[in-house]
Amino acid sequence: MLLCTDVGNTNIKFALYEGEKQIVKLRFATDPRKTDDEFAVELYTIFQINRIDISKIEGSVISSVVPKVTNSLVQAIKKVTGQDTIILGPGVKTGLDIRIENPATLGSDLVAMCVAVKELYPCPAVVIGLGTATTIVYMNSQKCYCGGAISPGVSISLDALTNNGALLPSIDLKPPKKVINTTTEDCIRSGIIYGTASMIDGMIDRYSQEAETIETIVATGGLASGIVKNCKYDIIINDDLILEGLKIIYNKNKKVESLDTHFEKKG
Repeated sequence: MLLCTDVGNTNIKFALYEGEKQIVKLRFATDPRKTDDEFAVELYTIFQINRIDISKIEGSVISSVVPKVTNSLVQAIKKVTGQDTIILGPGVKTGLDIRIENPATLGSDLVAMCVAVKELYPCPAVVIGLGTATTIVYMNSQKCYCGGAISPGVSISLDALTNNGALLPSIDLKPPKKVINTTTEDCIRSGIIYGTASMIDGMIDRYSQEAETIETIVATGGLASGIVKNCKYDIIINDDLILEGLKIIYNKNKKVESLDTHFEKKG
């Protein structure tokens, strides 16, 4: 089995794969204050609750946008599974042609997302990440990463609004029945949900003007389903896009490692 780990600013997602099949997916909150021992206890407990045979885990790969968590989590995985972890970053083979000014600055989550899109969907493509930040990136017909745009995420926008507006209430993100509303709560929901959906539609319009005809639009992230169903475009939702990309990247690197070992023995 392969353990794939996606460390985001809000949540850490784990998935176990047996071959191409995802067996189980787990999630807990990202907390940079935790030690490797604390992560290890949590991870071990989650595996036990889900009746996972830890001895069958033969590999591990991680994408992290929270450096304070990365090393502790890698050590925790080593303690629990006995496996070293491939950390997605410079030097790791991805097969993705990154056409930006400094490819080393591209977040590992975006790399994993685009690797998955490259393998799974037709291009040109727009790839949307709805997490702590909202990312909208573009891949051309040669399946190269060509850049994109970043804006504050839905939760950040909502928190900023309610925390800085003394008379504005904290609310859930249940879509209101209409755009024009008569209560403060539904007005906020409308602005956040339909406003974000309209922003995504508008950005896709602009991407279409600047680039080739877009064949695929894919969205991922915990808030994707609640937002993109209100967009005018036909958008595919794949909540496992980063995890799928990590699986693909791990297999590419193990294949290279196997070839290197083969040539060393032959030499």
